[in-house]
Amino acid sequence: MKPLHLVPAVALAFVACGGGEPAESGGGGASGSSQPAAAPPAGAAPAASGAMTVPAWMSVDNTARTVGMTITAGSTPDNNYWNMNGAINGRMTITVPEGYTVSIEFVNRDPNMAHSLGVSPETTNFMTPPAPNPVFPGAITENPGSMTDGTMPGETETIEFVAARAGNYSLVCYIPGHTAVGMWLYFNVSSDGAVGIQTS
Repeated sequence: MKPLHLVPAVALAFVACGGGEPAESGGGGASGSSQPAAAPPAGAAPAASGAMTVPAWMSVDNTARTVGMTITAGSTPDNNYWNMNGAINGRMTITVPEGYTVSIEFVNRDPNMAHSLGVSPETTNFMTPPAPNPVFPGAITENPGSMTDGTMPGETETIEFVAARAGNYSLVCYIPGHTAVGMWLYFNVSSDGAVGIQTS
């Protein structure tokens, strides 16, 4: 069970004050709105192809067959804080080796909005919220689609799972509308031991 760092009344105040959900249709909001601008179709983003590196927020232990990482929602104010480690729309690919145990510390630094995290089989259509059915058991945060019970501003939640099957997946926020405006990254499980991140 995740620790709660906010008094419920404060949490509700965050939900009520800004950072709300984007409109279901493509219609624009009021001028000066704090809503993220409509993103281009998310499936159009190519997978990252730059050099693979292991950043400071990722650790790899090949002897223990583990990968640890910290994914921070709202790590920068870009995209109205709706980003993961500063990246949006699949502009980062995280790769872990098949069979490794993966531990992700999910931190929400968005001052206004709950977020969630999970490994989804979706890799092309992010305009519709992916179903909260993770690829691997344990690869999803609690209450992933809830604006009031997800990982709230200031909270941290840790998930752990075994990357049991090689393939191409994604790391997403399941709150409705969030993938449509960019809250997703590619998440690959390699069969050849490759590990690290690539950016595009």
